[in-house]
Formats: sequence, structure tokens, C-alpha cells
Amino acid sequence: MNHETKEYALITGASSGIGLEMANICAENKINLLLTARNESALGTLSKELSEKFGISVLTLVDDLSDPHEVDNIFEFSKLQGIYIKYLINNAGFGDFAFFPNADWKKTSEMINLNITSLTRLCHLYIPEMMNKRNGKILNVSSLAGFQPGPYMSVYYATKAYVLLFSEALRRELKGTGVSVTCLCPGPTNSLFWKRAGVESSRLIQMFHIPSSKQVAIYGYKSLMKNKSVAIYGSINKLTVFLERFIPRRIVTELSFFLNNSKIKN
Repeated sequence: MNHETKEYALITGASSGIGLEMANICAENKINLLLTARNESALGTLSKELSEKFGISVLTLVDDLSDPHEVDNIFEFSKLQGIYIKYLINNAGFGDFAFFPNADWKKTSEMINLNITSLTRLCHLYIPEMMNKRNGKILNVSSLAGFQPGPYMSVYYATKAYVLLFSEALRRELKGTGVSVTCLCPGPTNSLFWKRAGVESSRLIQMFHIPSSKQVAIYGYKSLMKNKSVAIYGSINKLTVFLERFIPRRIVTELSFFLNNSKIKN
């Protein structure tokens, strides 16, 4: 197939959760896809399903973005295919639930690489062509966690704060270029994220209604297309962010500590 002149959406972390649902939504809207993740089998199955059902082109690339040296592989692959990435959806990310001094450093460093370095690098690689065409949209997935400190998930919360602030600043820099930046900030979402983070027993998960990945992805897609700046999913989450402006930072940190802490430990 000749991919030249075709517009594509690049979705990282597309094999499960919000990324998978975002791939489905883009496909329904006849947007060609370049999907990346570590799970080769899941990517292959998803690619076949979407291309057959919606008649679009679906390219896949197995890539581990927790290794910053592999990030450029995606860009090089898209150039070789002769496609234009009109939509950059930086969804890949993970967290870890641990007392920081005891945290596994390899996992911690991979989290920083994936959540921060790879996301930033992909923006840096793809924005120039978007600017040249004066036509591009970026969706960076942060979290409600990006608005406050998070004891027991301190590094994860900090990485999501980076994504939020970086996205807001980048959006302002790109004003007038034809390139928009939207930052999606969901709260806890029903996905594999919480199992991988080891936080399924925390009060945060046990006390609140958790939306599906599909619900969050639909909201994220609509926010991207409407050119929203910061998209916070859920009325309770929006109210939480608003009220935090009036609460002393120390109290916010204590509340976060309480919600993240496990009932088993207490």
C-alpha cells in the first residue's frame, strides 16, 4: 500500500486501556493508525480487527518506550513509510506504588523515561512537520495525579505534573502555528494500570467509582478535536482540582497520603 500523503494518528501504549480504546475511536472516525506498544500479539490482533472492520490502514511497531534509545525508532519507521503524523497521542505510561527508599530503581528510572523523556522526545520529533503543514494535534495523557503530590507514588505523581505543565507551556509556544496541544487528565480508570502499579488495595481505588477506559478515551478524543487545553475527566475530579486551590499544600499532601495508603497497612 502506498502510504504517501496519508494522514495518521500515532498512539503509544495502544495494546490496552485508554490507548486501545483511543485506537478504536480513531478507527471509527476513519483515521489511519500507527500503533506502538510492547505487546506484539495484542498489536497484531488489534491491527487486523481495525483494518478489516473500518477499512483503514493500520501500521504497528513493537517498541519499548521505557528505553529512551528506542524512541527514535518510531520516527524513523514513520518516515520510511512516507506517512504524515497529524495526530500524536502520547498515552503510554505506568506508575508504581512503593515507599520511595525501597522502590526498585530500575522500575523507577523506566517510569521516568516512559512518562517524561519519551513523551517529550516524540513531541520534539513530530512538531516540526506539523508546523510546516500548519496542521497537527497532540494529546498528552497526564492524570489527576499531576495536580498534587502523591506519597507512596511520589515519582509517578511528579512525572504527571511534568506532563501537565509541559503541555500547557508547549500549547502557548505553538499558538498561531496550526498545532494544538491538549492534556488529558483522568482520575483512576478501569485498566491494567492499577494492577501493574500494585495499588489495587489503596483507599483511592476502593472508595471511588472508577470509569471505564472507553469512557475516558471518548472524552479525550472529543477534547482533542475541540482543541481543549486541559481536559479533566469527571465532575468530581474537576471539583477536586478546583478546591485544591484553596487548601494548604500540606493538607493536600496529607489527603493524598491517606487515599494512596493501603488499608492492609493500616
